[in-house]
Amino acid sequence: MLFNSYIFIFAFLPIVFFGFFRIGKYSHNLASLWLAAASLFFYGWWDIHFVGLLLGSIVFNYSAGYLIGHRVASQPVSQSKILLVSAIASNLILLGYFKYANFFADNLNHLVGTTLPISEVFLPLGISFFTFTQIAFLVDTYQGKVKEYNFVYYTLFVTYFPHLIAGPVLHHKEMMPQFAKRGVCHLNWDNIAVGLSIFVLGLAKKLLIADPVGEFATPIFNAVAAGGRPMLFEAWVGALAYTLQLYFDFSAYCDMAIGLSLMFNVRLPMNFNSPYKATSIIEFWRRWHMTLSRFLRDYLYIPLGGSRNGKFQRYLNLMITMLLGGLWHGAGWTFIIWGGLHGFYLVVNHAWRGLKQRMGWGDGGRLANLGAGALTFTAVVVGWVFFRADSVSSAMAMLHGMVGINGVSLPNSLEGKLGKYFLQHEWIVFGQWMPLTSLHAKNVFPVLMIGFAVAWGLPNVRQLFLKYHPTCEDIESAKPLSKAEVVLSSRLFSFFRWQPSILQGAFYGVLFFMIIIYMASASKSEFLYFQF
Repeated sequence: MLFNSYIFIFAFLPIVFFGFFRIGKYSHNLASLWLAAASLFFYGWWDIHFVGLLLGSIVFNYSAGYLIGHRVASQPVSQSKILLVSAIASNLILLGYFKYANFFADNLNHLVGTTLPISEVFLPLGISFFTFTQIAFLVDTYQGKVKEYNFVYYTLFVTYFPHLIAGPVLHHKEMMPQFAKRGVCHLNWDNIAVGLSIFVLGLAKKLLIADPVGEFATPIFNAVAAGGRPMLFEAWVGALAYTLQLYFDFSAYCDMAIGLSLMFNVRLPMNFNSPYKATSIIEFWRRWHMTLSRFLRDYLYIPLGGSRNGKFQRYLNLMITMLLGGLWHGAGWTFIIWGGLHGFYLVVNHAWRGLKQRMGWGDGGRLANLGAGALTFTAVVVGWVFFRADSVSSAMAMLHGMVGINGVSLPNSLEGKLGKYFLQHEWIVFGQWMPLTSLHAKNVFPVLMIGFAVAWGLPNVRQLFLKYHPTCEDIESAKPLSKAEVVLSSRLFSFFRWQPSILQGAFYGVLFFMIIIYMASASKSEFLYFQF
């Protein structure tokens, strides 16, 4: 069931919402059970055969966590550690079978010449997310951070439908206190209004930007996968279109998850914070898929040693972390190379920062930050080419096109003006901008420009809803945004900031109505992160 579908918006969500608050008037525990059952139904709508797998995973990890937690309190630590390692290994074996069995068997057959049988293994939706969420629970339990073991709340913690399919990766300690609060079952009209507004914004990003711009990326990457050699403009259009598609697709899901959860008085962690505004790769990973970055840091990079054992070990740990992060996204060499690229980027970034500190160099001012942002964005785009391509050879063909190795194609209309200068150059061809596809520049370029104007020029959800603290980071401390995150200078931004007014209500109401009408003719596409 997709967030961007009529069945979800007009059937599932209203039934679950009214049922939760109606039951909550009489029993907090029954309301939590209702929400957990609804979340399992939401998952089963995709494929009921894997509901048993999800429930089995929940029972196993809850039991393991319960035993680990009680043994930490009453038994030698070594026994708890054995339980922890065994439970984590079991989770990884399960994940490895569904996600990587064919990948490793295929590569082993190719390298060694064996004939290991390869059969199609159907990947359960969201298995990476609910597996990582439960591994984090096990480690937190071992470290003494888990204080209570309510099975209904734990089931809800894992299956909670706003996050179940594509994140964020949750921590037990940030969610369980929210589920346990009695007030969570009482209607909060402020949360409902803010949550609905955020959901509408996410829906608009998905349907009005992500899906349309994806229609430009897909034909180009498909043509390259079929053996085509993209020229300069075509390669860049494909790479930039996918860069925007992934950005708005994932941003849309994160916004919709935050909005839906807030309607139920539960705040999810911030998972997406305008990453294309980053001026370094370090900053990029503090803004992109923030909860996955946190997981990899806390449960992989730091246990490997982090930065405690010298620079070489630190850089090695960074590479290992990012290579495994790439492999987490998918069973393929393109994902591993993507992770390795970002590991290399991070090593260079940390080395550069160290050099700047030793030399006493400053930030260089606004122009230097602009250059750093452009360099960071270009590096990210190169990485996305591998992330999207179906094979390493396709990715290399795209990169060859992006640096002009495959030549440059110009429209026939320019031949009369430029032909006399370029007819002697074989790498310049007159015909059309994008010869591999039927795409037209007059359709492509305005959409790309609008997409980048929104990504770079407009505030994100946390900035728009600053006063209402839509994410769980702000629940207790009401922590303010940093100076870099707060936008105060523009009246336009002040207008966009959410407030309970007739004008804002009319804006979101009209936007929602337009989206609902548009959905009738738009194709219902899954979110890109569903495949991970």
